[in-house]
Amino acid sequence: MVNLNESPLKMKKSFQLLFLAAALAASNVAVAAADDVKWVNQCVKDNKDEGAKAEVVKKYCECMNEKMDDNETLSITAWEKKNPKIANACSRQAGWK
Repeated sequence: MVNLNESPLKMKKSFQLLFLAAALAASNVAVAAADDVKWVNQCVKDNKDEGAKAEVVKKYCECMNEKMDDNETLSITAWEKKNPKIANACSRQAGWK
């Protein structure tokens, strides 16, 4: 919280630090979103010849991506092999037949 009794210079520095913290948080969200898009697009590419419509594959890949931990290093395709129950649940949710 800003102390109104502080000098204008101290208040300016406080606001600058607050702005910097907000900007860093926003950039982390943007990087994470871009990373998710990259993973989902790779999953769609990996599954394009599996017999489902493109929108079903995308829904499946998005579901799988949501289930994965943000710190996961495996691709969705590799991770699904280690987590068949989640893969099956996402298949059903996406309408994969």
